Amino acid sequence: MPAKFLIVAVALAATSTGSVAQDKPSVNDGVIQQNTISLMLSNSLASAALDACSAIGQRAVVAIIDRGGNLVALQRGDNVGPHNTIAAQRKAFTALSTKSVTADLTEKARNDPASQNLNTVSELLLLGGGVPIVVDGEVIGAVGVAGAGGSANDESCAKQGVEKALTGLGPK
Repeated sequence: MPAKFLIVAVALAATSTGSVAQDKPSVNDGVIQQNTISLMLSNSLASAALDACSAIGQRAVVAIIDRGGNLVALQRGDNVGPHNTIAAQRKAFTALSTKSVTADLTEKARNDPASQNLNTVSELLLLGGGVPIVVDGEVIGAVGVAGAGGSANDESCAKQGVEKALTGLGPK
């Protein structure tokens, strides 16, 4: 076999096994692998958030969405107003989309002139109660709580639910 063909064959074999450093993207670079929240973790988190609300004498709606913004779990306390279901979903979406706690975003929109137009983005709901779900530094979803007697209660229930559900899963 001529040396020219041998070099090409060795280079192709090394590239296909990944043993040669590559400066150019490989064929597999078109596939993105990402973590997202599971149904089991979503249900656990929603229950933990409702328990946190119950501990302060409140009922609420809890919505959990995955990293793509899809609703994974929704739990509604007895006799909670129906508008809270949509509010919880929108709070979760806002937290996911902005990767921030919605109460912090609300404060920023109120006090930072460069951020004041956030309230004109119809998809965002600038009320406390939305919290991103972060595992190993990666946002894997978000939780929204509504109807627990105000934004501060909503946020507290959401944060407690996240903390309880993620205990033992690694860094947050």
